[in-house]
Amino acid sequence: MRTPVIVGAAECDLGITNKSILHLQAQAVSRALEDAGLKIGDIDGLATNGISRFSATQLADYLGIAPAFTDSTFAGGSSFEMYVARAFHAVASGQCNVVVISFASNQRSAKSRSLGGVVEHHTPEAQFETPFGPLFPLSYYAMAAQRYLFDVVGAREALDEIAMSAREWALLNPKAYRFGAGSLTNSDLASSEMISSPLRSSDCCLVTDGGGAIVITSSDRAKDLKKRPVAILGFGESTTNSSMTTHKNLRVTGAKQSGDRAFAMAGVDRSDIDVVEVYDSFTITSLLSLEGLGFAEIGQGADFVLDRKTRPGGSFPLNTNGGGLSYCHPGQYGILLLVEAVRQLRGECGSRQVANAELALAHGTGGILSTNATVILGAA
Repeated sequence: MRTPVIVGAAECDLGITNKSILHLQAQAVSRALEDAGLKIGDIDGLATNGISRFSATQLADYLGIAPAFTDSTFAGGSSFEMYVARAFHAVASGQCNVVVISFASNQRSAKSRSLGGVVEHHTPEAQFETPFGPLFPLSYYAMAAQRYLFDVVGAREALDEIAMSAREWALLNPKAYRFGAGSLTNSDLASSEMISSPLRSSDCCLVTDGGGAIVITSSDRAKDLKKRPVAILGFGESTTNSSMTTHKNLRVTGAKQSGDRAFAMAGVDRSDIDVVEVYDSFTITSLLSLEGLGFAEIGQGADFVLDRKTRPGGSFPLNTNGGGLSYCHPGQYGILLLVEAVRQLRGECGSRQVANAELALAHGTGGILSTNATVILGAA
């Protein structure tokens, strides 16, 4: 069995690109390969989704490759953390040698969020939910936030702090959509538009074009490449529900199971993690993830973030590129969690670099708190 490592990471163009999905995908893949010191012809494994029902097939054809391993699992924003596990096993077993995990979307340019409706329109419970006019997935996350606010003192202030923290990181990232927009103030948050109570526009992720890619190969192959490899130490996943109807407790997500599995495999403790990148489709997503992953006790997430420890210079660096709230959110954000974690562990993040980062956690959430996947990475 070989030891898989990550050897390349990159973004495609972000923001408003007016480029096709395949163009952006090819950008992400070629830039990640350049980062690694590899070529398109080296790829023999490919994991992606969001192009069509045959996403990996279509991208492979576009790139002119015939991979020995593909995966097009669609589990929402957690798909890409799930792909890391699949790619790990494919490389370790010798099924393939170089796997690229990628994603891109042009939803802002195309003025479409069609990816958002995939779950809603193909589940039996939709016939009972649709007459009430929920915004998918916003209204469902709003229900989770409403439950949290009802139960936890300081929850509203904690959601605001997550938004403000993300903006402070984005102000250090020239590629962030909100770079240069200025810090968020309490007044800004209080006056932001209510979208689905209690979630305001400031609680909601961006709608942008964008995406990225990472490259996984064996540690032996990595010895001849450009950059210091990043170790894949642990991973875990959990799938709990397709709708809120079957979600037993809106305060508890599958992050607990996925996190426990990843930490057990990695053999490290929560206190060992230097950088945390969690999916922040909404501010409540971050809060529930921090609790589920065990960084805070259930119900204690609000107190955990309110001392500003997640901001630049704090003791718990969170979403260090600005997150989906202030950096980029192309419909599925999970690949960019991995890109940022890799860069932090390689010391490539400039003014937002976390000093002496040796261990990073990337955690994706998909659907309506439906799927959770956690990856723990280490500096080689």
